Amino acid sequence: MRPTDLVLLGSTGSIGTQALDVVAAAPPGTFRVRALAAGGGNLALLAEQALAHDVPVLAVASADPAVPGRLRELLADERARTGRADGPEPEIRTGPDAVTEVAGSLGPAAGPAAGGDGRRAVVLNGITGSVGLAPTLAALRSGATLALANKESLVVGGALVKAAQQRPGQVVPVDSEHSALAQALRAGRHEKGMTADVVTGRTEVRRLVLTASGGPFRGATRDRLARVTPAQALAHPTWTMGPVVTVNSATLVNKGLELIEAHLLFDVPVPDITVVVHPQSVVHSMVEFHDGSTVAQASPPDMHLPIALGLTWPDRAVGVAAPCAWDQATAWTFEPLDDATFPAVGLARSAATASPSHPAVLNAANEQCVAAFLQGRLTYLGITDVVQEVLAAYSPPPAGPGGALALADVLGAEEWARARAEELIARRG
Repeated sequence: MRPTDLVLLGSTGSIGTQALDVVAAAPPGTFRVRALAAGGGNLALLAEQALAHDVPVLAVASADPAVPGRLRELLADERARTGRADGPEPEIRTGPDAVTEVAGSLGPAAGPAAGGDGRRAVVLNGITGSVGLAPTLAALRSGATLALANKESLVVGGALVKAAQQRPGQVVPVDSEHSALAQALRAGRHEKGMTADVVTGRTEVRRLVLTASGGPFRGATRDRLARVTPAQALAHPTWTMGPVVTVNSATLVNKGLELIEAHLLFDVPVPDITVVVHPQSVVHSMVEFHDGSTVAQASPPDMHLPIALGLTWPDRAVGVAAPCAWDQATAWTFEPLDDATFPAVGLARSAATASPSHPAVLNAANEQCVAAFLQGRLTYLGITDVVQEVLAAYSPPPAGPGGALALADVLGAEEWARARAEELIARRG
């Protein structure tokens, strides 16, 4: 396994902290963390991470002029607490473009110092939300490998991400479902899509099967869901995630976004992607081939495994997570998705086939609705209801030259969707 230079975006979030667990557990010299980026909500943790991994560059998305001074104070406090008085002071970059700048600081296009000495250059994008799009594009344009946990950037700007990709296989999925699909696809021929090593259009794949835990409300009726509180929606039975992703999992919007992501990553038509409910969350997804074979990837629900694969692909690290206990009695179940109670996956299917900018509208409206739900301004059922209304009212802009989607189109669609969602939220009181 080649030594790796790593830039980690979203280091203080769920994906970021677990990624640094993987880095810490690897043999010395395996990873060199070149930069950490965060939103600024937990500067104390960022300072702790910076010193623990000798990180030379820190980026904070906040434009607050007090952030650099506060972060330096926290770095000094952490040095005093740990006795790490030696070592250079990290460079601190702040502002709305800081994260994008460090995302593009590795790879051949970033200069000979980045990713040099025969080392791999990997950018792990663990940011939540569509704000991850610009860093995703910067990482791809630098030539670095992009370990992508920020599904929203691909959902929102799929055409832009494909255009920025410099080589087949430059994008490595980190979501557990898409990591599972990438692993299972190695069992057959599928030489197409963003993750393929050779793009020829040949495939033996009949369909992809995405598994969903069903979230905390599996089997619930619409009447039951009408009374759901934010605290209940944040109590996921299987995974520990950030609040937005957890609510998205409860509404199954997350699974809809993952369906669009799978369509874009693997170049499989939307009708050939199936979602099934698997409450145990051990089979992370499956690939069904034309001969009738189905290959599944199974492991206990632990994000350290797909994160490690994202950092080392196509190699596998040793001892990342505990395997399944095959010598113990167990049972796995699979159930059809209740589309009537949970319409989010159907909305995603429609958006993916409507126009290149419809997925951006879906995601932006949902982000606005989730924020309103967590603030007590919108009911749980109101999330997908409002998203559906926003999608129904949207008219995509005229296609540009060659039918290409421009960044301005994406940003405009998002701005319109957020404003329209807020109007509908306000009407609901």
